[in-house]
Amino acid sequence: MPALWIAHVTVTDADAYGKYAELAGPAIAKHGGEFIARGGRFVQLEGKERPRNVVAKFPSVEAAVDCYQSAEYQEALDHARGASERELMVVETSE
Repeated sequence: MPALWIAHVTVTDADAYGKYAELAGPAIAKHGGEFIARGGRFVQLEGKERPRNVVAKFPSVEAAVDCYQSAEYQEALDHARGASERELMVVETSE
């Protein structure tokens, strides 16, 4: 079953986070992920608002988790740590 990678982000260091984004995109694509929402307009209805929201679709939960655990993504993530406050989850879709 396909899965969605959903990130809610507050960027605190735009330069460092830009390096994360530069490296994360190819890592996500390498694992079959494709962005379906990336920092667009949103309406916060409940919970803590984060100004940047990203959704990527993966072939499966396992593919998304493999991406997260990959050396390429972890290298990218090193730039996001300390440059952002984030929540990230993977949710299986009903497709």
